[in-house]
Amino acid sequence: MIEKPIRQGDLLINETIACSTAPTEGIKLRRGLLEEWQERVYNHQSKIYEGLANIPLQGSLFIDSESTQFNSFDPLKLTPLPLNFWRWPKSPHNGPAIYLVMDRPTSIDKPLLLYVGETIAADQRWKGEHDCKSYLASYSEALSKVGLKSLLSIRFWTDVPSDTKIRRRLEQELIQTWLPPFNKETRSRWKTPFTTQLK
Repeated sequence: MIEKPIRQGDLLINETIACSTAPTEGIKLRRGLLEEWQERVYNHQSKIYEGLANIPLQGSLFIDSESTQFNSFDPLKLTPLPLNFWRWPKSPHNGPAIYLVMDRPTSIDKPLLLYVGETIAADQRWKGEHDCKSYLASYSEALSKVGLKSLLSIRFWTDVPSDTKIRRRLEQELIQTWLPPFNKETRSRWKTPFTTQLK
């Protein structure tokens, strides 16, 4: 008898779980499963941190007067803020920005880049509803249930073009380079084990 190869969905209860971003109700989680997931994401992103992944980026994006040095972009040089920064009396950032949601698991060397977004108003974008917040809630809850800690933060890169079309192209380049698991463009690659989203 030929055994069926194990897929990500098989690590959970079964393959017929409805797709949603609901928290971990009904999902059997193991600490090792979450650590393995974090490690897979980190294995890709660590190459970028170390400069080993020489992924060419479109230098032609910034040939106008708002030229940005993309090659020198380093998320670790951006100031980490708590996710509830928007409740502060005065926002530390205003205007156009690329924002990054990161976690710093204790078991790996560098933070995980979980989400990349862009905005015309850095002080407003994270208020209210945001698709990424559902993933962050499920992620945090899952880690807590298996005894893992999270150190979530958001960072703003404000030295970006004010032109929305160019800024969105830059956002897409960052997503395609770093492959953050909570962006819709990359969710199917990572198959998050802490939600029932298996697509």
